[in-house]
Amino acid sequence: MRDASRRRTGAALAGLLAVDGLAHLYWATGQTWPAASERALSLAVLGTEVSFAPPVVLPLAALTLTGAGAVLAHAHGRGGRPARLVTAAVAAGLAVRGLAGLGWAAGLLDSPAGPFHRLNLLLYTPACLGFGWAAARLARAR
Repeated sequence: MRDASRRRTGAALAGLLAVDGLAHLYWATGQTWPAASERALSLAVLGTEVSFAPPVVLPLAALTLTGAGAVLAHAHGRGGRPARLVTAAVAAGLAVRGLAGLGWAAGLLDSPAGPFHRLNLLLYTPACLGFGWAAARLARAR
């Protein structure tokens, strides 16, 4: 992977992870945008009812924001082996989520009706598969 391509890929991945982390920080304040309620947000994002309370979403925010930093560091040739391993972990996590999304889409896994099903097909699964592939390529780059 060429340097410019590696940096662009890293910036895109880090941007995705940062937006996800910032969304979790926002939800930790008790806000539920883009949904009308915590229940509606949970059903749209996860397909089931779970809490979006700070003890649940703050660790996820920390995880995704740390991942964003490590991916960006690796893309710029910094951070050494730890940044590369985190980038590989990001690739694996996105791939697993993308494959689960394919399982839900194909009916192999129970997928709840409603907004999650549609969002999974149109947004979550394609984004996870595409960004997972990009993260795997980036993790292989030295």
